[in-house]
Amino acid sequence: MKRLIERSRSVGEVLRWVTQNPGKVSASHYPIALHKLGQLLQQQQGPAALGAESRRPGAVLEQPEFHALCQAIISGCPKFDNFSIVNCLYAAAALGLPGESPLVRVLEEESRSRLGRFNQKDVSMVFSSVMRLHPSSPHPLVESCLSSLERHLEKERHPQTLFLLLSYYRLRAQALQGHPASDQQLINNRKILRLVRHTLGQVSAMREHELALLDEMLALCAQEANNKALEAIFSSQLFYENRQERFIRSMAGSPYALIVRRYLSLLDAAVELEFRDYSGPRLDPRYRVLMFEHALTADEANRKYSYKGLVAEALRQLVGEECYRQDEVLPPGYCTEVRSRAAPCAPPRAVPWLGGSLCPLRSGGALGRGARPLLPLLCPCRVVLSVNDKWHYCQNSDILVGSRAMRDRHLRLLGYCLVQLPYTELEKVSGIEEA
Repeated sequence: MKRLIERSRSVGEVLRWVTQNPGKVSASHYPIALHKLGQLLQQQQGPAALGAESRRPGAVLEQPEFHALCQAIISGCPKFDNFSIVNCLYAAAALGLPGESPLVRVLEEESRSRLGRFNQKDVSMVFSSVMRLHPSSPHPLVESCLSSLERHLEKERHPQTLFLLLSYYRLRAQALQGHPASDQQLINNRKILRLVRHTLGQVSAMREHELALLDEMLALCAQEANNKALEAIFSSQLFYENRQERFIRSMAGSPYALIVRRYLSLLDAAVELEFRDYSGPRLDPRYRVLMFEHALTADEANRKYSYKGLVAEALRQLVGEECYRQDEVLPPGYCTEVRSRAAPCAPPRAVPWLGGSLCPLRSGGALGRGARPLLPLLCPCRVVLSVNDKWHYCQNSDILVGSRAMRDRHLRLLGYCLVQLPYTELEKVSGIEEA
């Protein structure tokens, strides 16, 4: 009988097999029949029928054979084993039967009376079924299942149940929003946080609406998260895989889109240079760009008023224009004031996406710990003159701060020799030395 039901090609064929052969139908055949009916109805409606309303069986409910099938399940329900009860309820929910139908009510009542004898998977299926049957109204069976699911959350593996749990907690959070802060809100937020962490660890892929739900729940419980919880969430590969494309796509068409990609690329380059042993989430190569593709407009406009102009003129007189480059951009996107252009060095070994011609250190630590670049620091074509203004340094100091300090450090890690030109000496040349 099971094989005949599963091979049926129409709703009428399924109903005939079940209703015209009562002596050959056992309890385990009823959930198979309901599940097959749901499959056939979905095929008839097409892939676009995904909402709860579109899953309604419609004309099937009016067929005498379907009434006979429901009545057979209702009358035999007390004798069914747990597997048949749970799967009949699950199939009825998937079929789209209304929550107030006699079949659903009987199955829910039988499930409630046996809940203490159900295993974790059975409780999970009952919870999922009731949440789908009553999406907008509380149901006593939901609360009964919830306590068991919360006790054994770490054993839950089914993505649908996890997202239905998140939906339930969202409804509870919305109900508590109109009230002042309370212990109930705190407890609910902590439960959400625990569920979000577990979901990220168990689910391998998410659809758009599931990701939106996860984002909403994470924002809701973020205040309750300690450092350990946040570390577990943000170290999840899934967390980043789903957000990179979504976030960058949301910026498309915005004047900030390229700026965002530039800074993300720079951050990814910093990870590559500073943490060589890091194996966590990284920026997708599709979204990597150079930080700057040319000298900034402000640099071009202010060149004749800046120290760079003095340095360039001095170099022109000393070594000639062909021996240096001004405002050159070096991968992964660091703009240099002046770089030496002596005889070319032997080509260095390529490294991932940092331009192919650059060689980061392998130590991952500071340069002062015995680490050496892969190319000699004094190679003429690897010498960069760092020309900075007074506001790039700590007050009354020669210590660089901010993005300039990071740029110089990373260029050193890439194997360049940085020569800082003291702004105090440049001020003397400019005739603006402070008293």
